[in-house]
Amino acid sequence: MNTPATGHGTLAERILRGVGGAENVESLTHCATRLRFQLHDGAKADAAALDALDGVMATVPQSGDRLQIVIGGAVARVYSEIMNLPAMTSGAAAPRKSDADVKAEMRAKSRGRFAWLDNFFEYLSDSFRPLMGVLLGSSLIIAIASVLDALGVVDFRAADKSATWVFVDAMWRSVLYFLPIFVAYNAAKKLKVDPWVGAAVMAAVMTPNFTGLINSKIPGVTTTTNETLGTTESVAHVFGLPMQLNDYGGQVFVPLLMVALLALVYRGLQRIFPESVHMVFVPFFSMLIMIPVTAFLIGPLGIWAGNGLGEGLSWLNNNAPIVFAIMIPLLYPFLVPLGLHWPLNALMLQNINTLGYDFIQGPMGAWNFACFGATAGVLLLSVRHREKEMRQTATGALAAGLFGGISEPSLYGIHLRFKRIYPRMLVGCLVGGVIVGVLGGVDTNAFAFTSLLTIPVFDPMLVYVIAIAASFFTAMALVYFSDFRTPQDRARANAERDAAEAASREAAPAEDREPVSVGAPAHATAVTAAATASAGEPASVPAAAAPAPAATATATVTATVAKGIELAAPVAGRVVDLDEVGDPVFASRALGEGVGIEPVDGRVVAPVDGELMVVADTGHAFGIRTADGVEVLIHVGIDTVQMQGEGFDVRAEAGSQVHAGDLLVEVDLDAVRAAQHPTVTLMTVTNTAELASVEPRTGQDVAVGAPVVTVRR
Repeated sequence: MNTPATGHGTLAERILRGVGGAENVESLTHCATRLRFQLHDGAKADAAALDALDGVMATVPQSGDRLQIVIGGAVARVYSEIMNLPAMTSGAAAPRKSDADVKAEMRAKSRGRFAWLDNFFEYLSDSFRPLMGVLLGSSLIIAIASVLDALGVVDFRAADKSATWVFVDAMWRSVLYFLPIFVAYNAAKKLKVDPWVGAAVMAAVMTPNFTGLINSKIPGVTTTTNETLGTTESVAHVFGLPMQLNDYGGQVFVPLLMVALLALVYRGLQRIFPESVHMVFVPFFSMLIMIPVTAFLIGPLGIWAGNGLGEGLSWLNNNAPIVFAIMIPLLYPFLVPLGLHWPLNALMLQNINTLGYDFIQGPMGAWNFACFGATAGVLLLSVRHREKEMRQTATGALAAGLFGGISEPSLYGIHLRFKRIYPRMLVGCLVGGVIVGVLGGVDTNAFAFTSLLTIPVFDPMLVYVIAIAASFFTAMALVYFSDFRTPQDRARANAERDAAEAASREAAPAEDREPVSVGAPAHATAVTAAATASAGEPASVPAAAAPAPAATATATVTATVAKGIELAAPVAGRVVDLDEVGDPVFASRALGEGVGIEPVDGRVVAPVDGELMVVADTGHAFGIRTADGVEVLIHVGIDTVQMQGEGFDVRAEAGSQVHAGDLLVEVDLDAVRAAQHPTVTLMTVTNTAELASVEPRTGQDVAVGAPVVTVRR
């Protein structure tokens, strides 16, 4: 049985309850936006309750009892609060494995998977992911300086800047220059090697002692000039061996290669030396071996590999700029959710270090702003349809994107939840990529998260602005005008909203209530929306469907006439409670109270006298309004909209007056079963919240026309 996440307590406490309690947590880690749980039993997690929590953007169940909970920018704080809860820190719970241990066990059990490839991408991702915060920080410092440069306050690129601006340079260069040390630390930690050893090895070839040898006149150092390329190369003879000298500031491939070899050396030394002397001799010999190996072999090899990849992409950018500019933004929407975008980020840093500029980030901006544009479209729709929770989610995600350049809140909080968004977002990516390619490409000499604040670091700025604006507004318009929900889901969501608002009005003090007629915007379309939701397409609603003034007056919430209206069974069969019909929307009573009937034949008739307001084009849903303003929905089967009308012979027209017992549709129940849809026929009163009571009679076998629901006004 699931442990409910609702109730009192902090967000951390409610999340822990929602995943089944501390005893169900095998491991917990987090990335930039998500909590990543490995559970003992994934079935104990209550995803619906977790999704309903304020502060949770989305819950993403995964295979192998894994669960991701998208929090957004506050993820580190929430993670810390969860880990510090008494239930998590007490010894009562079983020892928790690290995330890496759990993944290793899962890979060991898996069959037919490329575990080495999985390991490779995890190694790259986990080496860079923890640096996201400082990379974003340095990116914004660069952006501020670039804005001041664009306004003529300071020449950002001048060689004779004042000490003030040299210091500002140091503020952002600190991250990029010492990036190899940071990467080495994370990579070593990922491979379960003392991370400080990894950092120390990389730092050794970045000290002033080492970099001071480059182009120096010290004995043993020779410098040659390549006349063709116009470059210089320094070689130092150390212990009689030639060692190529490089400035490793900003390099990323060198620490990645170095740590991979360090892990083998480190573990080998652990096997050689007794555990009692590991602290002294394992780090000592690791450094003694790996610093020379890095300086003589891995360093030059890493620079060669990085330069080779950068030059390959540069060739593609120079020879097929349109192909390159389109390829980058179309790849990113699929790489980012999988965490596979970090290798490209590494190439950006490599390009800046070797070429002095990067040509990947410009086209990448088209993807980011298409992503943010899609979120803006969702935000506009959520305002239009009064969806409070989605409005809050979209607002936070859009702010994180436009001002921070972070796409994860949009992706995990919205886009991956609604499959209609991705195709529309990809069109925005394509439009922006084409513009970048046709107009000659966009470069930058700084590593910058693509946000509004970093626009000045791109050159030419006008081309970049045109491209990202086109991406943003294309995606926004496509999402807004075609919706991120299907017509069926949109109508259901609106019906749920109307029901919730009506319930909220009923719960308000009597003196605060406002009379609401059936024809008022808040609930006028409950039957229409519900039937349209079932149909998945616009239903046939006549222009004359508006209620007469007398009916509207009778239908106000303030009416006090306590008379009963009997709704007859629209089909013969067994009457069941809505909780048993197998559809969460009907079971939630979002479409009103009512009954389900397991039919014994396919003749469906009108359950009451009234006007047939809605006839779904697919023939499986009908809406009737009585003269007293009671709105009744008849829905044949579950998800039968997917049959597109096949097996449904409609015998009534929208706008006509019907009497109880009039035939509405004949249904081929065998065809419904063959399509693997439940045949249960549902009848609900969609404006239940406006009525005194709706009393279903369940648990009986009935003939057509037998009373099954009593409605009191």
